[in-house]
Formats: sequence, C-alpha cells, structure tokens
Amino acid sequence: MDGYRSCHWLLVLTGLLALSGASCPQYLTQYTTPGPRVLPPAPSIEQVIQAVNQNNSQIHSFTTNHAMLSGAGWPTLRASIAFERPWRLRVLADTGLTGRELDLGSNDQIFWFWLRRNQPPALFYCGHDRFATCPARRMIPIEPDFLIEALGTAELDPGLAYQGPTPLPGDRLEIRAIRNTPSGAVTKITIIDAARAWVLEQHVYDARGQLQASSIADGHRRDPLTNLVMPTAVRINVPPAQFSLRVDLGNVQINRLAGDPAVLWAMPNYPGYPAVDLCDPNLHWQQPGGPAATAARLGTRVWGGGERTFRE
Repeated sequence: MDGYRSCHWLLVLTGLLALSGASCPQYLTQYTTPGPRVLPPAPSIEQVIQAVNQNNSQIHSFTTNHAMLSGAGWPTLRASIAFERPWRLRVLADTGLTGRELDLGSNDQIFWFWLRRNQPPALFYCGHDRFATCPARRMIPIEPDFLIEALGTAELDPGLAYQGPTPLPGDRLEIRAIRNTPSGAVTKITIIDAARAWVLEQHVYDARGQLQASSIADGHRRDPLTNLVMPTAVRINVPPAQFSLRVDLGNVQINRLAGDPAVLWAMPNYPGYPAVDLCDPNLHWQQPGGPAATAARLGTRVWGGGERTFRE
C-alpha cells in the first residue's frame, strides 16, 4: 500500500479503539480448516511470495454480517464489515440493544468515523490526498498498512528485499522486509504457515527495534465458492497504546459484496452530528472542548491509555 495514504487507517480505527480501555482475551479459538500443502520443504523466498500471493491477490473484496468486536472493559459489539480493494472499507457496529454505535469507513476519496455517544456530537472525515499534511496525522505513531492486511488480504511485495525464509517451530516460516514510510524505515516480520502459505502473524518494528503493532490470525477457512482462504479471527495489538482488539469475522464471503455500492461506500449523514473535516486548516486543535480537540482525544488519549468514550 501507499505509505502516507495508508496512515489514515489507524485514525479510522482509532474511533473503534476509543471504545476500549484494556486488552482483549489472549487466545484465539482454534478452528482452522486443513488445507493442501502448497509449499515444498525448505522453499525459496520466491516460492513463498508466489504461494502467498496466489491466494491473497485474488481476494478483491469480502463481506460479513456476523462479525464481533470484543475487548475487556466494554460490551461486545456485533458488526458488519465490507472491504473492496484498494481503499473501500465499511464497519457498522451495535450492541444489539441500543442500535448503531459505530460507523467507520472509506471510499476512493475520503475516510470517516462516527461514534453515537461521542461528545460533542460529530462525524469526522478527511480526504486521502490531504492526510499527508493533516494536523491529525501527528496522532499516528505507526504506518498501519497491516491493519487492513491483518484481516486476510496481505500480499508480499516481490520488489522488496527479504531476509529468509527462516524455519520456526510449529512448521512455520519467518521472513523480514524493510519498508520505507513517511515516519522512517520500519521492519515488517511476517510469519507464514510452512505448508499452506497462510499468513499467521505480522509484526511491525520501528527503526529503534521497538514493536509498534502486531496481528495474529487464526481460524483459517476456505471459501467454498472461490476456494480462497481467509482467517475468521484476528487479534490486533498496538503496544504504544497498550490495547488489543479481537475481531471475529464469522462466515466471510469472498468476492461477493452485497448491497448498493452507492450507499455502502458513501459517507453517511447522521442528523445532529455535524461533519468535521480533520484536515481543515482552520480547526484549532488545542481549543478546549472543540471538535478538533475531541478528535485529538480519540487519538492521543487513547494512545496514552486514556479515557473511554463508550459507556453502556
């Protein structure tokens, strides 16, 4: 993914992560579907890249209406999630009792996030092409390409210089690559199933060797119509923020988006929630109680382990 443009994903997910204040359960349910061996013993890096991309590059979209977002200290949210390459994402979540609580998404031009209980009420948005110079970008401690890739769409760039594959216990392989981002060079470690070429773990380290983010995927399932494989459970951890989030995707449908695209990928309008452009140069980010200050709290205070904005 494009480095500066992908920065928005962490801000988008910050609206979701603001619901959390503690870590989620430490273990994922084990219900991985067996699959045929696609890698030979002691494969080359070229064989690993080809095998991983053979599956993941064919995942052009996915959708699920039975996802669950969970973490300690806040109620489990039921969610519908839709994704379409390269930038389209929609997550709608509710508690099952109180109606919609969360709407975050992205189309080809903008991204947005909305929390029903946010005070003051607002729907925050920003254009992809403006985010590189946006004041809100200061809230982003990492380049979060992997946050979308963690859901099962990660591809290996054959243009990068890789170290490995290095065998690991449990019939796994490790590969490393340095990626240049607007915040500097980062090292991405990818752990792969040595037989089936499934991406199991992704870890991003900054130039000082500090872990910035990681994801662990499990419950891999083969879609019966496309024969493609995606995980059904993902745990995303961001150590600088001291939180973890678990996403149970449920029965994901691959390459079969449902619904009207004109509605699915459109920024919503919630009466009583004015639209606030995060990249508006006229916003005063330090103004107490202002909408920009509220957006900043959704980033900096959460990253600092601060307050939760959701109360049941």
